[in-house]
Amino acid sequence: MYAVTRIRGRTGIKRKIADNLDMLNLTRISHCVLIPETPSYKGMLQKGKDYITWGEISEETLIKLVSERGRLPGNKRVTDEYVQENTDYSTVEEMAVAIFNEETTLKECGLKPLFRLNPPRKGYEGTKKSFNEGGSLGYRSENINELLLKMI
Repeated sequence: MYAVTRIRGRTGIKRKIADNLDMLNLTRISHCVLIPETPSYKGMLQKGKDYITWGEISEETLIKLVSERGRLPGNKRVTDEYVQENTDYSTVEEMAVAIFNEETTLKECGLKPLFRLNPPRKGYEGTKKSFNEGGSLGYRSENINELLLKMI
């Protein structure tokens, strides 16, 4: 499962790329979404590589992301009481593990499909270069977890 975060804004972006990012639910800077590793999604990520960063999320990071930044409709926090009443799971952590193992999705659990994060502490490395060149954009494999922990 990939965690995808938008790094750059809307100004001067080509229409096809803007539509692609809208289809990924990445409409604003510092929004994060979870997507499965499928060929069609990988193509969408490559198309938006100059505006987003992505990588494989770890289980611990996903648990922290869902428990601290997961929201219900109406911008309410996810609580253990809500999870017990509305899903088959007993805690938020148990639900996050099920999402990580792709047994369920955020939508099936009643959560919003995106996470609104803060800008990272100590800032981005750079917003115009790829991750391999010392910037923040593009594919970053396991290093996405460090960025997400700075943004939570």
